[in-house]
Order: sequence, then structure tokens, then C-alpha cells
Amino acid sequence: MFSNDTSQPVGPDAHEGSSPIVVAVDGSADADRAVRWAADDAFRRRSALRIVHVVERGPYDIHRFAAPARPDTMVMNGWKVLAEAEQTARRRQPSVEVSTELIEGNLTRTLCEQAAGASAVVLGSRGLGGFAGALLGSVSTHVAGHAHGPVVVVRPGGEEVHREVVVGVDDSPQCEPALAYAFEQARLRGCALRAVHAWQLPVHAFAPEISYDMDEIRQAQHRVVQERLAAWQERFPEVEVVEAVHSADPVDALTNAATRADLVVVGSRGRGAVGSILLGSVSRGVLHHAHCPVAVVRS
Repeated sequence: MFSNDTSQPVGPDAHEGSSPIVVAVDGSADADRAVRWAADDAFRRRSALRIVHVVERGPYDIHRFAAPARPDTMVMNGWKVLAEAEQTARRRQPSVEVSTELIEGNLTRTLCEQAAGASAVVLGSRGLGGFAGALLGSVSTHVAGHAHGPVVVVRPGGEEVHREVVVGVDDSPQCEPALAYAFEQARLRGCALRAVHAWQLPVHAFAPEISYDMDEIRQAQHRVVQERLAAWQERFPEVEVVEAVHSADPVDALTNAATRADLVVVGSRGRGAVGSILLGSVSRGVLHHAHCPVAVVRS
């Protein structure tokens, strides 16, 4: 592991000891977008920004057999990527404390480890190694499904400001960490928070012999949202909350709301033990289809 601490003070109002924002870079355009987002978030939080590049050697990159006098191309390129990312961050937010770190190891495992001491890990949606037709890179999917803490995936698109954060709400306690992150983001940004709750009737509800009182169902769904939000609204009275309850597919409801949002926050409800099964179907669907940054917050 190598580090290059090129920090500068953020001023007397900085929160001393606050966890840094970690952003992973690889020289791609997606990573550049992630750096700008992370620098802005670090500025809002008055926290430090740590830019990380991971050198992951393949089976044919036999470092120990390299000639001693021969420069390591992968490491040299990594430092170049870090230097360019640092310049981007400093141009974006000159007052933010910035450090860079080059780490050798497994990419996804390293980024999950970085999440342990960070306010959030920020990634581009697809790096240099991604397939051109892929909607979302495997690294982003894996880290979002495994890291403990918020993982923000910055999608391609315009940087138009809508002054709204969107959060998915359901009746499970697993959405509480997502609500905490979403309320804090809305407070820091001074913008509204749209709480989206989508519900669907079970398949057997369409059987002719079964009758449902739709008004009663709608009222019950509204109560779900109000009860889940009540404590958070008391804690963040300055945040304007807009309740949006829809009879719709949750992924559709959240991605539609994302078209006029600066950030979408979802929980991760996957319970599997292998791979992306750890990432719930709703959070995975939003990651693939939302056209704005998406934060996945695991419980």
C-alpha cells in the first residue's frame, strides 16, 4: 500500500475526526464524474476526501519477476491516474482536504474494506474494464451489495441541479439506514426529500371471487409511509418532505422520480450469501436504470 497525503486545511468549521469520503478512480470518464460528486459531498459534510486507485494484477502480471531497474508500468500509471483525479477534486472544491492512496490487491475486496472507515464509498457506474453495452459495471454491483455503509454510484448524465433527493420507503426496518442517509443528504443540500412508496396487489387479488376496498388499501399504504417517516421528520424538521405513494412497480416508481432528482437513496434488502444476491432486486434495478447518482445503504 502506498499513500500520498497532499492535504490542505478545510477551515475552522470543519468537523474534526469526521470519516472521509472515499472515491475510487481508474482514469475513466465515469471515475472523473465520481470524483466531482465526491468532492462536492466532502465539501457539504466538511470532511476529507480520499482518492483511491487499486492495482489488481492478473495471472500474467508477475511482479516478482520484473527486472529491478525496470519501472512498474501499472504502478506508474496508477500514480498518474491519482494525480489527475486530485487535480480534478481541487479544481472542484479547493477548500476540501484531499489525500491519495495507491493499493495493490483485489479491487472489489479492497473497496469493501475501504467502506469500513468511510462516510461513503463513491464509484463510477462503469470503469475502463467494463463492456461497452453493460448498463452497470460488475465492480459497482458487487461493492454496492457487499460494503457496509453507503455506496454511491455516479451514473453518466447531465449535472443539472433539481434540488430534490428521492428515497425509497417500505414497511421494513431495513430501510431505516437509507432514510437516515437521505434525510442527512437533503439537510446538507437544503433541498426537499421525496419519499417514494410503491405497492402492488398480490396476483390472487385479480381473482373475480376476491374483493378489495381500494380506498382502504391506499389509506393503509399512506399510513405505512407516515409512520416510517414520523421519527425522522422530528429529527430533521428543516427538511421538507414530499410523500409519494404509488400503486406501481417499485423500480419504475423510483426511476421515474429519479428523472427530477439529484440523488436516489435505496436500502439493500438482499439476504443471499453469494455475489450480487446480496443486492436486493429493487436496489439492483434502480442502480441499472436511474439516470442520476444512486446511493445504496445496507442495514
